[in-house]
Amino acid sequence: MSRLRHTGVEFRRVASAGEFGRVAVLFGGDSAEREVSLMTGKAMHEALLARGIDATPFDPAERALGDLVTEGFDRACIALHGPGGEDGALQGALEWLGLPYTGSGVIGSAVGMDKLRTKRLAAAAGVATPPWMVLSGAADFERAVAELGLPLAVKPATQGSSVGMSRVTAAAELPSAWRAASALDPVVIAERWMTGGEFTVGVLQGEALPAIRIETPRAFYDYQAKYFADDTRYLVPCGLDAAAEGAMQQAALATFAATGAGGWGRVDFVTGEDGKALLLEINTVPGMTSHSLVPMAARAAGIDFPELCWRILETSFARERT
Repeated sequence: MSRLRHTGVEFRRVASAGEFGRVAVLFGGDSAEREVSLMTGKAMHEALLARGIDATPFDPAERALGDLVTEGFDRACIALHGPGGEDGALQGALEWLGLPYTGSGVIGSAVGMDKLRTKRLAAAAGVATPPWMVLSGAADFERAVAELGLPLAVKPATQGSSVGMSRVTAAAELPSAWRAASALDPVVIAERWMTGGEFTVGVLQGEALPAIRIETPRAFYDYQAKYFADDTRYLVPCGLDAAAEGAMQQAALATFAATGAGGWGRVDFVTGEDGKALLLEINTVPGMTSHSLVPMAARAAGIDFPELCWRILETSFARERT
């Protein structure tokens, strides 16, 4: 057993599968991202089994969390996306049960799921974001167009995978975009649509992975493009020079620090006209499917999928009670 320390956080490196004990892979759930979570959990479960880990699938939508204790699980690998799995609620329940779990804690998960508070905290830490404002209703529509211009991204504050997000190209489209977003969350954000490149940076055990550039022929990198489309392009190397990529990686780590995220995750960026990275959002339990970005970035860093899942599971030791 050895330990690594990055940015003030200590990570345990595990040498044998038996050290993990009995692992519950939590996936499915009842959020709008259930379908993706099922794919993520299946992939991670199979990878952990391939490495000799005693891993068992567990769907909180179908079973009581208390079963994790009564059935003798030693830790949880969280593969749940969206509210109820990625927003701190599950993390708090696992803390109460005394069961170590992967990734960010209660605060980091809750903040990371909330795009509004992520923006505020990241900005305070010096991480730039596209101009934005909260849309409370029809009274804000005219001001949003006047201050932010068109096109706009309109999105709910607490959903992932671009669920509920719209690209608004005309003022007449704002009411329907706001209704779609507000049906999922009472807090709706309008953000200036940036025309630069779209990038993502994975974070694993305190280190930034190689940046990926995302290109899609669709209006934007939506749910379909993220998980099912075959015409989305992922560029690794990302095409940025070393200094620009390094600055983006540092912005990803700064976003993690500002929001209290930890263990592993992903930070999404867009570049402005000056080429500088602007924060879009943080994902504390990103997808791990065949189309997912963290596995691509890890592969570019020489980490295959089973090893990536192993290292993610290692982050659970940071949650063990001492």
